[in-house]
Amino acid sequence: MTEGTVVTETGSTSGRVNLKTRSLLTRENKLNVVPVRHWGRGVLAVVSVIVLISVVLGLWTNPNIQWPIVGEFLFSPAILKGLGTTLEITAVSMVFALVLAVVIAVMRISPSRIVSGFAAGYVFIFRGVPLIVLLIFVGNLGLFFQNFAIGIPFTDITFWSVPVKEVMTPFLASVIGLSLAGSGYMAEIVRGGLLSIGRGQHEAAKALGLNGARTLRYVVLPQALRVLLPPMGNEFISMLKASAIVSVIAGGDLLTVALGISGSNFRTIELLIVATIWYLLVITVLTIVQYFIEKRTAER
Repeated sequence: MTEGTVVTETGSTSGRVNLKTRSLLTRENKLNVVPVRHWGRGVLAVVSVIVLISVVLGLWTNPNIQWPIVGEFLFSPAILKGLGTTLEITAVSMVFALVLAVVIAVMRISPSRIVSGFAAGYVFIFRGVPLIVLLIFVGNLGLFFQNFAIGIPFTDITFWSVPVKEVMTPFLASVIGLSLAGSGYMAEIVRGGLLSIGRGQHEAAKALGLNGARTLRYVVLPQALRVLLPPMGNEFISMLKASAIVSVIAGGDLLTVALGISGSNFRTIELLIVATIWYLLVITVLTIVQYFIEKRTAER
């Protein structure tokens, strides 16, 4: 036992010596690795900084832009009211567009050819018609229809009726136009999210006794949420920018107010800069919120 112990210790010691020898040889033979230098990235970075500084200085020192006027109207009550109207139009339109998009997306994947065909036609029309044309058409519905009425179709029986001109305000026309246009795009996004869920999830829900509506609500939509959040966030930002187009029907939004003020003081560029600053600030906040929502959802 004593000899065995001595042999084991000797073997252990020789093993340690061999490891040290290999380590020394490895250090001696170690190559001096030099990282690859990306000269193009450095040149592009320098050019980008120079261009950015040139643009900022060019705008700041331009004698044709009166920056004191920008500062004067940046927090003007009229501008802030227009900003609030823009946010309200965007939020309400997004809610209605999302509801319509879910309904149209479910109809789009329906086994019924009539239902899916109707949904496909809806998407085709409201994705194809330019938003400005749609807003002008909706804003001037009073030229085509006299009353909004609820009754029995193809008869003279009417339960409720109201003149179109009394109901169709610029705000309502803006919401309807943005909702219809946005739902056309978002319906395809929702449809893609629903189709991303495997068929096995539907079969498992069916095995548990869930009907189609409950499967959609409790199984499919929660799983599709991760897929839907990034494009939906982008659509919300796009709708916020698109809300500026409602100025063609005097929707009372930020751009409408800015253009109205510029019509009285003839400082169009300065008022457009004011509107641009607020759009960029709101979009920055929305982008940060979207980032944290996506991060929180991905962790679940």
